[in-house]
Amino acid sequence: MKLKIHDANGSPNGEMDVPFTLIENAKGTQAVHDSVVAFRAGQRAGTACTKTAGEVAGTNKKPWRQKGTGRARAGSFQSPLWRGGGVVFGPRPRDFSKKVNRKSQQLAFHKAFSERLVMGDVVILEDIKLASAKTKDFIKLMDALNLEGTALIVTGDLNAALLQASRNVPLVEVTTGSNVNAYQVLKYDKLIVTKSALESIGKRIN
Repeated sequence: MKLKIHDANGSPNGEMDVPFTLIENAKGTQAVHDSVVAFRAGQRAGTACTKTAGEVAGTNKKPWRQKGTGRARAGSFQSPLWRGGGVVFGPRPRDFSKKVNRKSQQLAFHKAFSERLVMGDVVILEDIKLASAKTKDFIKLMDALNLEGTALIVTGDLNAALLQASRNVPLVEVTTGSNVNAYQVLKYDKLIVTKSALESIGKRIN
C-alpha cells in the first residue's frame, strides 16, 4: 500500500510504501479490545475509600441501656445503620491495572494502525517545522491540512516548539512513534504522522 506524503502546506510531495504488512482480517480484534481495556483501567486512580465501623470517629460507650427504654437495642454509635456510622462493603483503595502480554500489545497496535491506514484516516507529513512556538503557527498548520475534529500528531522526536504551540489547542495530542499506543490510535479522528515517525512505527511492528 502506497501513502501520499504531504508538505506543511498540505500539498502532495511524493509517495512511500507502508513499512509493514497490513492486517486486514479479523486477526487481532480481541487483542485490540484487551489492550484498550487494560490501558483505560490503568488510568483509574483507585483512590475511592470509605470508613468501616472500626475507623469512624466515635466512642465505645453504649448509646442507652439494653432493656427498659422501649427502643431497639443499640450497642455502638458507629453502627452502619446510624448517620455518621461506618459503611458496609464500601469502596477501598485498589489497583485496577490489568496485565496484557507484550505480543498481544504489539498485535493490538499493529491491527489498530492497519485499520486506520485502510480507512484513510492517516495523513503523512514530510516533517513538522514551526516558525515559532506560538499557537497561531500550529493552527495555521492544522488549517492547511483541512483537519476537523480531534487529531493525534505523531512525530519522530518531540521538539519543545511543537509541544508549546499545541498545548493550548483542544482535542489535539502530540506523541512520538516510539510511544504511541493502540488506544491513542483509535481515540482520535485523524492521525498526523511524520515520515520519520512512520518509519519508527514500522520498526516497532517488524
